[in-house]
Amino acid sequence: MKAKIAFLHGPGDLRVEEVELPALRPNEILIKLKACGICGSDVECFEGLSAEGRYDIAPYTPGHEWAGQAVEVGSAVTSVKPGNKVAGDCVLPCFNCANCKEGKMPSACLNMREVGFRPDSPGGMGEYMILEECYTHVLPDDWDYELGAWVETFSVGYWGIWGIGSGVDASDDALIIGAGPIGLTAAMVCKAASANVIVTEPLESRRKIALNYGADVVIDPTRPDFLDEINRLTGGRGPSVVVECSGNDAGIASLFDVAGHSARVGLIGHSVGRKVPVEIGKTIWKTLNISGSGGIHNFFPRSIRFLSRIKDHYDFAALNTHCMNFRDIHKAFGIACHEKENALKVMLTFDD
Repeated sequence: MKAKIAFLHGPGDLRVEEVELPALRPNEILIKLKACGICGSDVECFEGLSAEGRYDIAPYTPGHEWAGQAVEVGSAVTSVKPGNKVAGDCVLPCFNCANCKEGKMPSACLNMREVGFRPDSPGGMGEYMILEECYTHVLPDDWDYELGAWVETFSVGYWGIWGIGSGVDASDDALIIGAGPIGLTAAMVCKAASANVIVTEPLESRRKIALNYGADVVIDPTRPDFLDEINRLTGGRGPSVVVECSGNDAGIASLFDVAGHSARVGLIGHSVGRKVPVEIGKTIWKTLNISGSGGIHNFFPRSIRFLSRIKDHYDFAALNTHCMNFRDIHKAFGIACHEKENALKVMLTFDD
């Protein structure tokens, strides 16, 4: 069976090629793609600004924010049936190495694969993809595929609060740094717990959006009285929960200034490959509890249940600022790269 698949060969070198799909193994599922978001990390790989995408090994198929329909399943597959709507994990552990057997994060796997970033784990920017059952999750029948493509993003924001020790409740002042897709999901998670949710974001367009997706207050971090305003909003104590979602140098550095004493701090914005100057001594004097997270661990099913319970409270479709057909993928990447202020999420869709 042939399929048109996108391959990233290097910075700016994205090619759609027709390839022959391999035969299914017993534990694999053939998935017809229906929607796939272009993530900021996809953009950075395309621009040559990130080492996460491994086209230095070989061309790879991008796309880790995807949803599709199972059209064929291997002989050993039991949890997914043809016709099911599905989405899947991004960071893929082997379950067999020493680190996996100790229950460490998938990112610690000695044989780790990463959907949409490596040639050994193709992503969702193609007509079809093949993925093992253990990484594939069934979506509710009443969901559309564009919402399904948000599950991976949502799982990161959700895990960045509850998975790494930043659990939030109605007593907390929660500060979300960055109102990109990850920051908005984190804000919605905090608001579901009735926390006081403060979002910082330098782009005016995204500040306006955040007010519709969980934020009680949104602040421009470049304003001169930024720290004073954070203190005013938190009764002089500073936020008790801080989630850094921007991956921006200034955003990362600011968390040490704004965090309240004994704050739980979650780092989920990507900045790997850069040295970021920060005042690390404030970690000591503020007794900060800082946790990082590369990927999630057993949170995809919970993320689907969580989204099912809040999806009617928010207009998730409106977060897809640009919906474009897969055949226009080069134009879609151009928008994602060059119109970042207005392109919150560029969503690829596929013909039936």
